[in-house]
Amino acid sequence: ITKDSKKFINENEGPWYHEMQELGFNYRLTDIQCALGISQLNRISKFIEKRREIAEKYDKAFENNQNIENLKENQNQFNPYHLYVIKVKNKETRLKLFKHLQQKDIFCQVHYIPVYWHPYYQRLGYKKGICLKAEKFYERIISLPMYPTLKKEEQELIIREISRWIK
Repeated sequence: ITKDSKKFINENEGPWYHEMQELGFNYRLTDIQCALGISQLNRISKFIEKRREIAEKYDKAFENNQNIENLKENQNQFNPYHLYVIKVKNKETRLKLFKHLQQKDIFCQVHYIPVYWHPYYQRLGYKKGICLKAEKFYERIISLPMYPTLKKEEQELIIREISRWIK
């Protein structure tokens, strides 16, 4: 919890960017939050099934687009699609696509900033460049809307806007 939320934003990186300036607290769930979570577990299979259907539509929509790389599920893996991530050409393309989607009222996000890039870890002596593959991956990814109640029309709009923009 902070009184100055602006210190966590860095517009130079991108509008999605937030920083960890200091270690915080791990607040525990209340009994009511736990009860709600337990009730949600009864529907987890349906949520995952719906997310996988949405992911399949994204996969098919972008499979022949040379400018978008879908992250593939390996043979012995099962992805519940907490996120749906695509990789684009570079960080400049990602930023432009992110802003384009924002202008079209399509909420996307970028996950996850390499932890050692946060100021807290920088102060501990961690430097950029210690995990180049993670850094290159981060620079090219964008998370598309992915939630069980995503409507077919909404997903079609997302696909259409991305496909038009990133030819």
